[in-house]
Amino acid sequence: MDDDRVWSFEKSLWTGDADHYRQLVDDECLTVLPQPPFVMSGKQAIEAVAHTPRWSEIEISQEQISRPQEGLIVIAYQATASRGEQAYEAHCTSTYRRLEHDKWRVVQHQQTPPIVSRPAVEAVE
Repeated sequence: MDDDRVWSFEKSLWTGDADHYRQLVDDECLTVLPQPPFVMSGKQAIEAVAHTPRWSEIEISQEQISRPQEGLIVIAYQATASRGEQAYEAHCTSTYRRLEHDKWRVVQHQQTPPIVSRPAVEAVE
């Protein structure tokens, strides 16, 4: 899968409906999200997407792609998504596994919202 197709594939997971998500996410996928239940199987993530409004817009930046072996693609990026007035930002990773020629499934996905730096606590004397 070439780079443009990788990013198109990933964006479609943010905006596509539950049936689309079900077609692209493996039942054995492991997902980590910044909200309960935090760690999910592919089946749990697919079910959650069926009951969650999809994002209408997604912008991806800081794109990184690795192909550590034939049939395996690992990506990392920053996502900025929106639906109506709601906005969301996260640093993400996904791993794709090729099942057969031109047929790929997500087997791992993770989202980490930006970490807000806290001012250093001064020692009280």
